Amino acid sequence: MTPMIDVVFELIIFFVVTLTEAQKKDETIELEDGRHGIVLTPEELPPSHMQVDIGVIQSGPKRGKPRISMGNVELTPGEIGKRIRDRYKKYGEFPVIIRADYAVPHAAVAQVMEACTQNNIWRISFMAVQEDKTSKPGKPGRKRLSALKRRTN
Repeated sequence: MTPMIDVVFELIIFFVVTLTEAQKKDETIELEDGRHGIVLTPEELPPSHMQVDIGVIQSGPKRGKPRISMGNVELTPGEIGKRIRDRYKKYGEFPVIIRADYAVPHAAVAQVMEACTQNNIWRISFMAVQEDKTSKPGKPGRKRLSALKRRTN
């Protein structure tokens, strides 16, 4: 009985650590306004979705350049394509959600979209912020991440 309890505790620890790693995201990204989009809560997202963050590097020699990441790990468009391909082989079709900073050049977003379409993923959505009712007049709020602006190709 004791070994079985030990295994259960190790499984609980494994799932807690895995869940924490899966929920990491790039906090420096400021999303575009999406007040007219579809509002989704985290519970309504498909469990098999993949989230890709596209931000702007804030410091260093690459300052101002786009940074593509998943789970706070920087990746190239080729590595994103490989991850999408591997996941598609394992699970079949799944939606990809792109969290892109409002200041990122469209070329970086196009690279991620190209990686998706080259690997048979056509359900691509873009995350945006819902209108922030607590912001100052004349200054739009950009920190609430409660809405998705959906666009399906």
